Amino acid sequence: MTPASMLAALVVVVIWGLNFVAAKVGVTAIPPLAFMAIRFFLVALLLAPFFRPRRSHFVTLLVISTLLGVGHFGLMFLGINGVDAATAAIANQLVVPFSAIMAAMFFNDRLGWRRSGGMALAFSGVALLAGEPTLPAILPLLMVVSAALAWAVANVAIKKLGAVPPLVMNGWMALFAAPQLLLLSLIFEEGQTAAVVEAAWTAWAALAFTVLGASIIAYTLWYQLVTRYDLNQIVPFTLLGPVIGVASGIVLLGEPFTWQKAVGGALTILGVAIIQMGAPRRRRSPSENEARA
Repeated sequence: MTPASMLAALVVVVIWGLNFVAAKVGVTAIPPLAFMAIRFFLVALLLAPFFRPRRSHFVTLLVISTLLGVGHFGLMFLGINGVDAATAAIANQLVVPFSAIMAAMFFNDRLGWRRSGGMALAFSGVALLAGEPTLPAILPLLMVVSAALAWAVANVAIKKLGAVPPLVMNGWMALFAAPQLLLLSLIFEEGQTAAVVEAAWTAWAALAFTVLGASIIAYTLWYQLVTRYDLNQIVPFTLLGPVIGVASGIVLLGEPFTWQKAVGGALTILGVAIIQMGAPRRRRSPSENEARA
């Protein structure tokens, strides 16, 4: 990899790590489902008019928008509302073992003892987080874990859809997901209008970061890297994401650093590394490889 490409990869993982802090700030001010509806509306406004899919892809994109936009991002942001950004950054890594399981079920990928051991480590690390004294309740953590599972299921639909440019996927998934999330927000949340009107500048800065930083800049850079290099060259960079997420949560939000976070995070990252390094040498789509909040 060239120095410029390595810098681009670092920029991507820094954005992904900081995005958990932005999400925490955003959902603290605006109800999570409403926040995500606004985020996806803005992403769709910026991308959908300029990147259009084939008509034959519309139904599958609608399914993906439900699995990914509502299932993954909706559950993720609901969960982040009740856990530390650091905890969410670690638990979100379970998308890797869940995706490996889905690949074995639907695409006959072989797990083997090494990757199975990596899964055991990853799940053990997140299980350790469940016993953290600063965790107010187990439900938000289960939401984050369920969000990772929803992404893995969405990967099956993405794989079956075939090659679709990531910005097309991103824009139209957002376009289809925004009204679904808005409807769910109207049903299950309250005080959205007042929250939006009274939101401080930090909430709007967080929203801008999730839209421009995570959804557009990081996604575009990641797509360019994936199309230029083998996955075994760029995937190791993604292991820095949860490290940055934990560090930024502690430094920027004043979250406590407990031994459960340290040991649980280390086990999860080690498990994910073993799974990724032992994965079959096949080129996945850029959309399939991106799994961030």
